[in-house]
Amino acid sequence: MGRLLTALSVLLVLHMASSYRLVCHMTNWAQYRPSSAKFTADDIDPFLCTHVIYALATINSFNQISPNEWNDEQQYIQLNHLKNVNPALKTLLSVGGSDNGLSPFIAMVANPEGRQAFIRSAISYLRTHNFDGLNLAWEYPGHNGSPQTDKERFTLLVTELSKAFEDDAKENRKTQLLLSANVASLRPTIDRAYEVNKIADPLDFLNVMTYDYHGHWEAATGHNSPLYRSSVDSGSHIHHNINSSISHWLALGAPAEKLLLGFATYGRTYRLTSGATGLGAPAKGPADAGPYTRTAGFWAYYEICDYTSSATAGWIPEQEVPYATYGSSWVGYDDMRSYSSKVEWMTGNNLGGAHVWTLDMDDFGGYFCAAGTYPLVNHLRMSMGFGPKPTTTPAPTTTRDPVADFCRGRPNGLYENVADKTTYFQCFQGNTYLHSCQPGLIYIDSCKCCDWP
Repeated sequence: MGRLLTALSVLLVLHMASSYRLVCHMTNWAQYRPSSAKFTADDIDPFLCTHVIYALATINSFNQISPNEWNDEQQYIQLNHLKNVNPALKTLLSVGGSDNGLSPFIAMVANPEGRQAFIRSAISYLRTHNFDGLNLAWEYPGHNGSPQTDKERFTLLVTELSKAFEDDAKENRKTQLLLSANVASLRPTIDRAYEVNKIADPLDFLNVMTYDYHGHWEAATGHNSPLYRSSVDSGSHIHHNINSSISHWLALGAPAEKLLLGFATYGRTYRLTSGATGLGAPAKGPADAGPYTRTAGFWAYYEICDYTSSATAGWIPEQEVPYATYGSSWVGYDDMRSYSSKVEWMTGNNLGGAHVWTLDMDDFGGYFCAAGTYPLVNHLRMSMGFGPKPTTTPAPTTTRDPVADFCRGRPNGLYENVADKTTYFQCFQGNTYLHSCQPGLIYIDSCKCCDWP
């Protein structure tokens, strides 16, 4: 499926990587996907991400956190058991969704008593189920039946939660619970939903949802998560891109180190209506639903892998993202190359890290893309400068083997192995790690990637 990037494109020093967050979402509805696409907490690699967010719990009529699925509490146990394997892993519970089309936050934030009931419930529920924090998933204050006054009420909720978490930690001599929120990417929504300069301080980090910029609801093809605007964008669409969204958050006073850039593991699909196949081609509605996600309008990355094996793949240079077409189907998605471009942009803007939506739409089991388990998120992890996982061991040291000394004195990064082009070296803290390309590919140092000879 075209170029398979499996290497670092951005070389980051260790202290930068250690301050980064790689926050990964999992969804409790992915357990209902068929066959190899079924996903539960048992499928998570405990060393892949720094934080895992479990989506999604709700809020009941008593303003208390309530599970959504019959087996959520069993899933909590499985997820938090991963911290026995990786004690550095943090887990958060995401709360949100809708009830009859309305967010459960609307009724809860309407008065101080409702907010206090929710806060007490949150602390108790998170402590009982061994979570490290809470993630607010309200789409969005001041929208979809939420009155404009909810902009200020959201600020009150965030401020009161943060204070209560601080008090709980002091009173019970426990580590303070984390507080994060999934927040909008489109400028009009941001302006209507948030008092940015007031919510940024009490939140530990903000997951900016830098995806769903375009989709089958539009009459022409557009990319799900472009880095920059394109030449076909006009009107408000000139701001439907990562660069514009993050710039707006920063301009409104959000600290760069608290903003996490969203990385999608899915693409948005269209049904083409003419012979045109590029960006901005006429379209009407979505392509057929994927065989595993079974939802019109988007395909998981593992479904895209199968599609691109016979499709015509393309690259949008001005937006630094790929797309593919086959027949009348069109999909704009992310791959390892676009992830690398976004990490470079993210690093250049000193953001606090990345968040992934979602683990369960990457090829988590390695069944579909012939690129190992979690090919996208593993590539993201390496591109952000995180070191090898504990299961990876340095090359063996022998008096006759110069490989073990290869990285001595070299900067962290990737290097070619001149003795075997099907492998490459990763240098990290002076240690040498040997990696192999996928069968048939060789390492090319000019792009820091494995590609066809």
